[in-house]
Amino acid sequence: MDNPERARILQGMTQASDILIVGGGLNGPALALALAQTGHSVTVIDALAEKVRKNAAFDGRAYALALASQRLLDAIGVWDRVAEHAQPMLEIKVTDGHAGTGPSPFFMHFDHAEIEEGPMGYMVEDRHLRRAFLDAMAEAPRISQISGKTVVSQQADATEVTLTLDDGTTVGGGLLVGCDGRRSDTASRAGIKRTGWDYGQTALVCAIEHDLPHNGIAHQFFMPPGPLAILPLTGNRSSIVWSERTEAAARINAMSEEDYLQVLRPRFGDFLGDIRLAGDRFTYPLNLTIANSFISDRMALVGDAAHGMHPIAGQGLNAGLRDVGALAEVLTLAGRRGEDIGSVIVLERYQEWRRFDTASLAMATDVFNKLFSNDNPLLRLGRDIGMGIVGSLPGLRRGFVREAAGLTGDLPKLLQGRAI
Repeated sequence: MDNPERARILQGMTQASDILIVGGGLNGPALALALAQTGHSVTVIDALAEKVRKNAAFDGRAYALALASQRLLDAIGVWDRVAEHAQPMLEIKVTDGHAGTGPSPFFMHFDHAEIEEGPMGYMVEDRHLRRAFLDAMAEAPRISQISGKTVVSQQADATEVTLTLDDGTTVGGGLLVGCDGRRSDTASRAGIKRTGWDYGQTALVCAIEHDLPHNGIAHQFFMPPGPLAILPLTGNRSSIVWSERTEAAARINAMSEEDYLQVLRPRFGDFLGDIRLAGDRFTYPLNLTIANSFISDRMALVGDAAHGMHPIAGQGLNAGLRDVGALAEVLTLAGRRGEDIGSVIVLERYQEWRRFDTASLAMATDVFNKLFSNDNPLLRLGRDIGMGIVGSLPGLRRGFVREAAGLTGDLPKLLQGRAI
């Protein structure tokens, strides 16, 4: 977006762009591509070297992309780069029980056939998604990338925001967007505090190979220490997100590969035949952390920098991509009207759009985790009856399927598959 006055103001800086994005993981590149499509110049800054970010080794990590998120990726030119590596999620089965005893007779079963739009979502491995974003950014003339550099300070005034990098370089722009995770330094430097708490749980994350096909079915098995998600990948492989109490998770993760599998097998069951580890194992502490404000002077937060939630509903990346769609739309429409895209008036529109949805999702995941991650017999009875009721009512089931597909609420245009 041409702005001669801002270019004159920033001419003493090493680089100048309309928008500066700190964080080159997934949300940052998605936002950069969405904004570049509508004419903005964007600089993406990431502390990791590009070679590290492009590492194609299979490490077991994968993402559950809701159908609406897939539409956004398609709209910004990324989906065709990962489609051959994507596994459609055709069904979701939710059960309750104890490890080794089998599921409760009460369960919920959601089938994509109950909606008209197609699969509820897709599983895509981290290695494919990151490379697709990097390749797409490299081909976008309005996007500049700074890799292997850390932001050490940021200053905002009435007309610009200035970043100083660890090599002394200064970078200027009209707006700063923090996409730098749950411990966002961008938010901290802006004085934004956070609200949240620790769950006393840790997620054990890995990928497994199994003898039998999964048929595109995702499973969520609720046990007293926390849920176990079995998410289908391409081929006879699945991604595992397994929540345990923090102390138990540390012991399990320190085990040998075979001992690790011995603990997993009674939780996993034998419905897919024998299982084997594929790739590395990871652990992530589970907590809730919400930024008290999503905006500050010429600054906005996106994704985990704005809100980090329990993975119980698999909505982490999907919520971030909703932020991407909303912010890209707000900034683009404001720019077309000749407004200052870094003004508080414009940024408040983004915050108002995303705050309620974020708060609702955070509350839902928090309550859901507390309800299911315990062995209280009365709560167990209540939730089993509740699952039985939902599973028996087509209208409720359809509502859950549409929610899982990301098709509810006030969707930004990109998540509808439409250009801004």
